[in-house]
Amino acid sequence: MRLVHYTYPNYRAFASAPNGFVRPSYGALDAGLSRLLASAAGGAGATAGFPVELREDANNTYVRAELPGVRREDINLELADGALAITATYRQKAGDQEETCSLNRTFRVPEAVQADKIAAVYENGVLTLTLPKAEAAKPRKIAVS
Repeated sequence: MRLVHYTYPNYRAFASAPNGFVRPSYGALDAGLSRLLASAAGGAGATAGFPVELREDANNTYVRAELPGVRREDINLELADGALAITATYRQKAGDQEETCSLNRTFRVPEAVQADKIAAVYENGVLTLTLPKAEAAKPRKIAVS
């Protein structure tokens, strides 16, 4: 499936309202929607996001990302300056051509994560990350005397 990008003629750059007020057209909205649709279609060199679920318990923060059709070796995880970046490359062959789509998501993670103990598991198109909390960040019960 290919999307065709349509742009309005230039003379519609501004539209006048009945009261003489000049308002801009929706050109920026059209451009934004076109980029969104192009990335969702997965055209060559397109960049898109993917669904992610975050949850937390007393000991860990969990990140669950759905990446169906992505090979394990095409997934890249990077933690730097409190930001976790997940990048995956999806390759699809159409006849004799190969199209690629780059999938990216970046999150801010709590500073109290033990970076050396992060675990990543990829099974059946689902990437699950376990980010263990540092001892200082875990909740403690305080006794009242």
